[in-house]
Amino acid sequence: MAQRAFSFVRRPHSTALFFFPFVLFLSIIRGELPRPSQAGIWEEFSGEKALTHVQRLVDFGPRPPGSDAIEKSRDYIDNQLRLSGWRVTRQTFTDDTPRGKVRFVNIIARFAVPGGPAPSFLLCSHYDTKAFDTIRFVGANDGGSSTGLLLELARVLGLQPNLAAKVELVFFDGEEAYENFSETDGLYGSRYFARQLADARTGKQFRGGILFDMVGDRSLDITLPADSPAQMARDIFASADALKLRSYFTYFDREMTDDHTPLNRIGIPTLDVIDFDFPWWHTADDTVDKVSAESLKVVGSVAAYYLSEFALK
Repeated sequence: MAQRAFSFVRRPHSTALFFFPFVLFLSIIRGELPRPSQAGIWEEFSGEKALTHVQRLVDFGPRPPGSDAIEKSRDYIDNQLRLSGWRVTRQTFTDDTPRGKVRFVNIIARFAVPGGPAPSFLLCSHYDTKAFDTIRFVGANDGGSSTGLLLELARVLGLQPNLAAKVELVFFDGEEAYENFSETDGLYGSRYFARQLADARTGKQFRGGILFDMVGDRSLDITLPADSPAQMARDIFASADALKLRSYFTYFDREMTDDHTPLNRIGIPTLDVIDFDFPWWHTADDTVDKVSAESLKVVGSVAAYYLSEFALK
C-alpha cells in the first residue's frame, strides 16, 4: 500500500508576502504565467480499477462467442467506454468455425473530439474466452485481465483528449481457436478487422499498435515474442526503465500466434504484450485470485508512459 505524502504549510514571512506579488507581476508583463505541475498519465492508471473490471467480466461467467455472457460483457464494455468519453461501434460478422457458423462482434472505440485527428495507433485486447465442454473456464487472466486493463487505459487516456484522439481501441471477439490455431480457426475477430482495413486500404493510417493478452498474473513476467517490432520493443523497455519496472519485462524465446499476427501481416507493426508463463492457462483455475491489481498497474503504467512519451508524440 502506498503511503500518502502530507505537506505542512508554514506562515509566510512578511517579506515573502511582498516579494511573491512582485515576481508574479514581472511574470505577467513578460507573458509568463505560473503553470501548475501536471502529472504524467501513467501516474493516473489504477490497478484497482482495472481489477474491478476483470471481476465484473468474471462474474458473467464463461464468455465464448455467441453466449449470453459475452453479450453481457459487450454491454458492460460499451457502457464503460461511453462513460469515459469514447464513441463505440460494433463490427458484427459471421464466420465458419469447426462448430458451424458463429456470429462474432468486435467492439471499436474512438474518442469524441470534434475535428480531432484520425487515430494513428491501435490498442487491442480480446474479450472472449475459450469454449470448453468439460470445464468452467472464466478466463480471468486470459481475456479478462487485458480487457480490464484496456478499459482503465481508456479512462486514463480520456483525461487528455488530444492524446486519446490519436488512439483507436479494439476489443476482439473470437480470439480463441475451437480446435487448433490455423488460417481458418482462431483469431476470428482480428483476422476480420485486418481484412476490412486491407480491403478499404485504410490500414496505413495506423503507424503501430499494442495487443494486450494475459497481463494480470500475480507473478508477472511480460514476455515479448521474438518477432516483436524491434523499435517498439526497445521503447517499451525504455518506458519500463524510466518507471523502474524493467525487471518485469523480457523476451520470449519464440514467435507467438495471437491477435497481433493479422495486423502485422497487413503492415501495421503491432507488439504483443503478454505474460505467457502462466501455469493456469486454459484451465478451470484461471480465476480472479490469480490476478493482481499490482501487476495490472505495472503493465498499464508502462503502456501509458510509452504512449505519452514515444508512440503518440
